[in-house]
Amino acid sequence: MTNRTRLGQPTAPSAQESLERCGRMVLPALRDTVDRLPPGVRHMASFAFGWSDSAGAARGGGRGKGLRPALTMLSAEAVGGSAQDAVAGAVAVELVHAFSLIHDDIMDGDELRRHQETLWKAFGVGPAMLAGDALLSLAFATVSGTAAAEAAAMLSTTLIELVDGQSEDIAFEDRPWTGADAVTVDQYTRMAANKTGSLLACSAGLGALFGGGSPTATAALATAGSRLGAGFQAIDDLLGIWGDPAVTGKPVFSDLRRRKKTLPVVFALGVDDAAHAPALAELLEADPDAFDVDLAVRQAAELIERVGGRSFTEGRAELQLAQALEVIDDVAVNRGAAAELTELARFIADRSH
Repeated sequence: MTNRTRLGQPTAPSAQESLERCGRMVLPALRDTVDRLPPGVRHMASFAFGWSDSAGAARGGGRGKGLRPALTMLSAEAVGGSAQDAVAGAVAVELVHAFSLIHDDIMDGDELRRHQETLWKAFGVGPAMLAGDALLSLAFATVSGTAAAEAAAMLSTTLIELVDGQSEDIAFEDRPWTGADAVTVDQYTRMAANKTGSLLACSAGLGALFGGGSPTATAALATAGSRLGAGFQAIDDLLGIWGDPAVTGKPVFSDLRRRKKTLPVVFALGVDDAAHAPALAELLEADPDAFDVDLAVRQAAELIERVGGRSFTEGRAELQLAQALEVIDDVAVNRGAAAELTELARFIADRSH
């Protein structure tokens, strides 16, 4: 069937085709950049990207889909530049993304990522932190040329927002479930915008910058990336409770088992109802030695859905995607590239793949 985008363009390449096209340009440059690292750190970076095993033996493929680099390159095309113009920016955002995942896994104590050992589990916490820091340094070294100062400033702002978002997310763990100090929807939204939206905003903004877009177009596409990131996080929160383990690689109700304060939970706890919030908090605080945890998280998920946490989060995800697409439609000068960027945005928001 022939698809048509909301921009009125004929069939755009599928998101998978766009990812493959951009990947063919970015991957060699990314490998060349990582090869500049000293041998020991290069070994760990290669493992983090999925290019080798922990012993250093090469393996095919890699980790991740390359969503952020593709967003960078398609944003460059949308403002009238070429994807090749934005390769350096695409490499930079992928390096920052890898850095953030390495540090997230350490802070969360996660031992697996995409069914493989995380870097800290394979090499130790200290070496993994240093490898992540090295990738971050490479990201700044990668952006150069006439837009170097603007690109570095954009990366710096993104990192500050990432740190702020991650810091808030950690602090939320110690906040009470209910009462005056409970996390609000607005506070959660701000945290997610920094933790998740900032890097997608940087991806799109760097693409527009390297593609020769005007300051207005660059800022607008960064806004589109931020909206897309907010939608991405909302879908992630839905999957963390109701996702299919075959797709997510996590057990059902995984976020509830980990006592994470995600958007459906925060919304449900804030609904003006005298009875359900304490009941939900009691379920989420269930003592595994005194209560059936499987039953508790199942009942919590049902209660969250009953008071509207699931539908609210679904609506938030749909709204953020619609706003991102509207910005792309308004700003793009290359309509074919805009249609391709739209397909990628929809792909990013669809977490079923």
